[in-house]
Amino acid sequence: MTVMVPAARPTAPWRDRMVAAVALALSLTLSRLPLRWQIAAVRLLHGLPYARLARLEALSTAVQAVIPPWWPGRIACMEISLATVIATALTGRRARWVLGARFLPDAAHAWAEVPEGAVGRDIGDAVDRPWMPVLSVP
Repeated sequence: MTVMVPAARPTAPWRDRMVAAVALALSLTLSRLPLRWQIAAVRLLHGLPYARLARLEALSTAVQAVIPPWWPGRIACMEISLATVIATALTGRRARWVLGARFLPDAAHAWAEVPEGAVGRDIGDAVDRPWMPVLSVP
C-alpha cells in the first residue's frame, strides 16, 4: 500500500507572494479564454527588458507558494507558467511563455524562459525525451 505524503509548500518573500497572487488570479482568468487570446495578451509584453534567471526562478517559486490547496479547478504547468510570465511583467520585466511537446509518450508542457535559461521546463521525468518548443511568446 502506498502512503501519500503531502509535499512541503515552497516559501517566498511576502512581496513576491503578493505579486504572484495577483498574477495567478490573472492567469486563471485568462485560462478561461481561447488560447489565441492568451497568446495575444502575452504578446503585449514584448517591449519590456528580459528578467534575470534568478528573478524568474524566485517568481516561479512564489507562484507555486500561493496556489490555493482548495482550488477546485486545474492549476497545472500552463497556468503556473502563464502566472510566472505575468508576475515577471508586473515587476517591469518580461519572460517568454513557451508551449512545447514531446513524443513517446506524447505529452504537452508549458514553461517560462529568459535568454539565460528556463523555469519549469525540465520536470525530471524523462531526460532522454526532451521537451521541444512549439510556440514561444513573445
